[in-house]
Amino acid sequence: MDKFTWSLATSLLFADLVIRIVFPLRVIMRKRAPSVSFAWLVVILLFPFGGAIIYLLFGENRLGERRANRLIKNRPVIKEWSGSLQNKPIINWDSVNLECIPLDRQIIATTGIPTMPGNRLELIEHADLFFHFLIDDIRKAKSSCYLEFYILHAGGLADELIDALIEAGHRGISCRALIDSIGSKSFLQSAQAVKMREGGIHLVEALPAGIIRALFMRIDLRNHRKIAIIDGEIAYTGSQNLVDPRFFKQQNGVGEWVDAMVRITGPVVELLTTSFMFDWLLEKKQRLTDYTGTTDIHPVAPTGKALVQLAPSGPGYGKDTIHNLLLTTLYAARKELILTTPYFVPDNAILAALKSAAQRGVAVTIIVPEKNDSRLVHYASRAHYDALARAGVRIMAFSGGLLHTKTITVDGDFCLFGSVNLDMRSFWLNFEMTLCIYDKEFTRQIRALQQRYLQIATLHNNNAFQTRSYGQRFLENIALLVGPLL
Repeated sequence: MDKFTWSLATSLLFADLVIRIVFPLRVIMRKRAPSVSFAWLVVILLFPFGGAIIYLLFGENRLGERRANRLIKNRPVIKEWSGSLQNKPIINWDSVNLECIPLDRQIIATTGIPTMPGNRLELIEHADLFFHFLIDDIRKAKSSCYLEFYILHAGGLADELIDALIEAGHRGISCRALIDSIGSKSFLQSAQAVKMREGGIHLVEALPAGIIRALFMRIDLRNHRKIAIIDGEIAYTGSQNLVDPRFFKQQNGVGEWVDAMVRITGPVVELLTTSFMFDWLLEKKQRLTDYTGTTDIHPVAPTGKALVQLAPSGPGYGKDTIHNLLLTTLYAARKELILTTPYFVPDNAILAALKSAAQRGVAVTIIVPEKNDSRLVHYASRAHYDALARAGVRIMAFSGGLLHTKTITVDGDFCLFGSVNLDMRSFWLNFEMTLCIYDKEFTRQIRALQQRYLQIATLHNNNAFQTRSYGQRFLENIALLVGPLL
């Protein structure tokens, strides 16, 4: 062996040793959930060089120093503003499940955002209806149209929406669109994006991603919210992206994506408008206290009776905010718990809460798509089926397309509705938006929607599942190891 080869081999062995010592120590000292830490240790120790690079890119919630500083500087402004809101609403909790009160307190303690009474909620079950309502509202807009979505994808009704926005811009309406850099990558590079900007639409890329940026921030921290606000008076949120399902990912073989949205009027719209402006100014590198442009943030008169509390989440919004809120929700159930999610990769705490609910007599039903656009998520989900089924949880596979709706109903009394999936990415990485709706009538509508999903879903047969091949079990267990990182 010549001197060069000997030196190279020695250097590689030394580098391997350093990686196997330094990176595991860093993982351990981060004090994250044991399942997450263990998953990273497996990746780093099995594939030291590649694992170290992957960890540097995706292993820590790095927002970028400048962005993190802007977030920190603006948080006191939001806290002060939301604190002033707590003096406004007078809540009558007598008409709702008393389990809602701990949820209200928990959200106030972590975000400072109170429950707002006097809202009117309209459930929208189909993409066609959502686009119809939103386009109509944009055409009637008097001052502003704000959109914040993970995906904007041209084709079909999405093109009509873009045309409506451009027409609104020509009328002098302030039109702003904040869309995610990764989720809308192809659109941001398209002629449609140029058309929007030339038409007077302020189109901004949320959390810009690239090779250089990857050195300073995690490029998989995404803005996963779906929000539309018209004139600061009407708002939409839920799971629907700005895509026409007939023109979106048809090549994946999972069918059309199935979503739900809610059209909101009433005081909670002020909170959604403020949330949008907070995200907008963060991307524009401006502070709320220094901004002098149009915001359309103003008090909104009551239009209904629903109690609604906003729960924004993501890095910088308080550690484990949405994860802890989901745990409180699951443990609140006394009779029935129904969940719909496209991506089901729970951590041990969520898994334990689901099994505990079933074991204490709660009728627990989880509805997931029969076919998933992520094979890794598909196998990681199936790895949990046996333990859940043995605890008494009913797992239903929806066959009417890729079920993308994210809902939780508790005892038919209250519900959670928004953009959060039951996976680690939604819990700790993505910027999400959830509505906690303490209203029996709207919860009844959500539960009825869940029942319609169940009509075209098949019960998971755990006895037949036990006969699956060794290869299938191996893939599930491999996916389970990295599940906390999905």
